[in-house]
Amino acid sequence: MKHLRSLNKYFWKYRVRLGGGVLFVFLSNYFNVLSPQVTRFVIDHVQESQKLPGFKPSTKPQQYDFLVEKLVHFVKSSSSLGRTVAICGVTILLLALLRGFFLFLMRQTIIVMSRHIEYDQKNEIYGHYQQLDMAFYKTHSTGDLMNRIAEDVSRVRMFTGPAIMYLANLLAIISLSVFFMLRSDPLLTLYVLAPLPILAITIYFVNNTINKKSERIQESLSDLTANAQESYSGIRVIKSFVQEKAMLGFFARNSEEYRKNAISLAKVEAVYFPSITLLIGLSTLITIMIGGLYSIYGKHNIGLGTILEFVMYINMLTFPVSAIGLTASMIQRAAASQKRINEFLKTTPAIQSPVLETAKTLKGQVQFHNVDFIYPDTGIHALKQFNLTIEPGQKVAIVGRTGSGKTTIAQLLLRMYDVSSGEIKLDGTAIRDIPLQSLRKQISYVPQDVFLFSETVSNNISFGLGGSEQSVVERAAAMASVNKEIAGFEHQYETMIGERGVTLSGGQKQRISIARALIKDPGLVIFDDCLSAVDARTENEIIGNLRMYLEGKTALIITHRIFTLFNFDKIIVLDEGRIVEEGNHATLLARNGYYAGLYARQQQEKTA
Repeated sequence: MKHLRSLNKYFWKYRVRLGGGVLFVFLSNYFNVLSPQVTRFVIDHVQESQKLPGFKPSTKPQQYDFLVEKLVHFVKSSSSLGRTVAICGVTILLLALLRGFFLFLMRQTIIVMSRHIEYDQKNEIYGHYQQLDMAFYKTHSTGDLMNRIAEDVSRVRMFTGPAIMYLANLLAIISLSVFFMLRSDPLLTLYVLAPLPILAITIYFVNNTINKKSERIQESLSDLTANAQESYSGIRVIKSFVQEKAMLGFFARNSEEYRKNAISLAKVEAVYFPSITLLIGLSTLITIMIGGLYSIYGKHNIGLGTILEFVMYINMLTFPVSAIGLTASMIQRAAASQKRINEFLKTTPAIQSPVLETAKTLKGQVQFHNVDFIYPDTGIHALKQFNLTIEPGQKVAIVGRTGSGKTTIAQLLLRMYDVSSGEIKLDGTAIRDIPLQSLRKQISYVPQDVFLFSETVSNNISFGLGGSEQSVVERAAAMASVNKEIAGFEHQYETMIGERGVTLSGGQKQRISIARALIKDPGLVIFDDCLSAVDARTENEIIGNLRMYLEGKTALIITHRIFTLFNFDKIIVLDEGRIVEEGNHATLLARNGYYAGLYARQQQEKTA
């Protein structure tokens, strides 16, 4: 239960709805418990008026609720028995209508409140997702993250809505029923309620079992969701390697684990709920048996009307008390889910924006000073004593074999990670002192692993600006040499791109990603091996466009290919996280080192 305390902020936010809902619960049950008293009066009044055999008038005055007292006083003034019965019948109908009206208001307040809390909680979780750093996403599966924002939040909503409603209803009906039962006959009430302590003990022990099983179910569901999500995303790989049967077997094992856990919980609940109904039935039998004996022997002033009143009270208690198990199950499941949500929300992003944020316009100077970086999730030492200075407006190429640390440089400049040691400065300001949003808004980045959204081509290109004029979008597409192909699409710029751009070729995806970067028009541009999927002619066209676009901008181009048409101010050759060669194209060729070898192999491929 302690995990559910984190929901108190939502209950306080919607305190008016919550308070109104609890009030409506009480009022609906108040009008509900008046019906047995009216029934008792009618039964006793008919027996007394008709002098039916076996009727023994009570030796003490009958006690009723204030409103029922008013009704009794009114109808006793009538000389007609039929009129009295009719008035009481209409009164019972009106009480039922009033109860139904307040039940409607109860659901309109408490259930609607739970939907508002669900909305707020999902937004809070999604907002926290976006604040977390890349290291978190490398250690958590997408399926698990989806499960927390969907299934876990849904179970918490069952607590903030139905569980609270049932619990308030239970407390109201028990307190009102027991109060009027004690007023009517305390001794019979004690007999009737005798099975309830057994019920409380049963609930206590069973709830612990339900909680443990609920946690196991949520864990297995996360594994199942993650398995399904990976299969959907990698369906082309699965089909190309003919691994459908193997993946189905893997999914079936996860599904079997979830099935076993769910059935185990269902078995507990299958025994639990009928047991509660049995105990309620025992209370009804005790009422009829003991009440009947008292009536036969004329003890405690108990008559047919009192027995019927108590039976009606017990029937009223049947659903609320039997719902104890359902409510307890909801609460336990919600506690298990909220625990998972709390663990996630307490995760502190490793990358924090400075407390005192001062916006700064970047001119493009970049300085790496003795930078070391080790990936926290794998322990790979990506950069070692890395030093590099790039002046505003310079065009720098970074080349090197796979795993040499090229992409790490881009990740550090965007502060997807922070350096393990050393320092990075932009325009003389430590990168940690620049607000994250300001930093990333002023850098255009084309990642090596292109990601497009399931949106229109136009919206994908203008993504970094949150929408732009069509002419600006088309200009960016032209700079990326993808405008002609877009014009050939059926709906052109309004063409919907499939998930992750599955409807496009690799080259088209890369060029749309380049257009998305170019449209921002920032001072610092980073291209991470973004032309690997385009042909030589298109590559030359894009490079020609980039020469004009990058005029006056600082550009960092990470590549495994050498662009002879682009006049770089500086070329950096990386190997195992260190700079092994540095200079311009002619200087590096003259050294006859790694760069020269790479250039020679590239020339051979062109002539082959």
